[in-house]
Amino acid sequence: MILSLSPAQWFFAALGAFFLGFSKTGVGGVGILGIALFAIIFPAQISPGIVLPLLIAADVVAVVSYKQHAVWSHLWRLFPWAVLGILIGYFAAQQVNARGVALMMGVILLLMVAVHLWRRSHPESEEKASQSRSIFFAIIIGLLAGFTTMVANAAGPIMVIYLLTMRLPKMEFMGTGAWYFFILNVFKVPFQFSLGNITSETLAVDLKLVVIALAGAFFGKFLLPFINEKLFENASLFFTVLAALRLLWS
Repeated sequence: MILSLSPAQWFFAALGAFFLGFSKTGVGGVGILGIALFAIIFPAQISPGIVLPLLIAADVVAVVSYKQHAVWSHLWRLFPWAVLGILIGYFAAQQVNARGVALMMGVILLLMVAVHLWRRSHPESEEKASQSRSIFFAIIIGLLAGFTTMVANAAGPIMVIYLLTMRLPKMEFMGTGAWYFFILNVFKVPFQFSLGNITSETLAVDLKLVVIALAGAFFGKFLLPFINEKLFENASLFFTVLAALRLLWS
């Protein structure tokens, strides 16, 4: 039974829920730590179903807090491809080799971080960087983010790199990400029900943890104004690298 957890497991589940909430309103990459904890505690096939309602609860706080800062031009560019990625992930969910996907995503994230750091240290390359802002880049990111969010709720690090590449200031970064994940996470709910990942038992777990996820979200909202732009970007990159390493050695 899912609910037959030890006190230590409940503690780490609560910690994971806090990280999920904090990532929505504080530093985006932190969410991968929460997802990793849930993947360790719960069976792999239902972990995404437990995580999703907690993410949506925290998404609501993020949208209410940062909705006025969203850059919708980026969202409209990403949404069609993200939806297609979700549909691919849904049909692949039963056959996908989880280990193979993890390795692929780990390598992709490390390459994207390396490219971003190189460009940041070579500002003279900014003109050439326009290619990264093209619709082709949005298609690739949208497909990857949609697929990984459906399979493992792990699109956060991919969106971190995209939003940093778009050079969005801290508040626009948070507002755009808030709407993106809220809309796509709600869109995923029927698919997770269809796959049997969301059940009355997983929702019972969520009821025990949702207050902690919301506490993490409100704490992130409180802390964000005190985080300067450079620290925000570096922290987001740091947790993205942690996510990549976790995927490579999971």
